[in-house]
Amino acid sequence: MDKQQAQHLLDELKKGILEVISVEKEDFMTFREVLTKREDFKHFRGTALRGGGCMYQYTDEPRS
Repeated sequence: MDKQQAQHLLDELKKGILEVISVEKEDFMTFREVLTKREDFKHFRGTALRGGGCMYQYTDEPRS
């Protein structure tokens, strides 16, 4: 996954086109770099998965 793909997935998640994004272990650092630079960063909730991957969802309320 490159930065442009990560940005596209995050945009689709925010728009409701996707409900969940699954990020593999090898793509995590690139994905995280794009995610943390977004203004709406706190609206994304990540859950660690067994094996090193993560699953992300978009929430209406930002986390604290």
